[in-house]
Amino acid sequence: MKTISRSSQLALIINERKVNMYKKAQVLGFTHPEVVAYSQELDDLINFMLGIRVS
Repeated sequence: MKTISRSSQLALIINERKVNMYKKAQVLGFTHPEVVAYSQELDDLINFMLGIRVS
């Protein structure tokens, strides 16, 4: 069985969330609260991956 690193898993999750955000944005627009929430979640995931802590 092949295992992937945590950073690779996180990168896959980030990419999945990004695709979902763009799909929602095409339907709802980039300023819709649901799309903004996706964007903020992406920011948090990317910051976590980079080791940045935001208070």
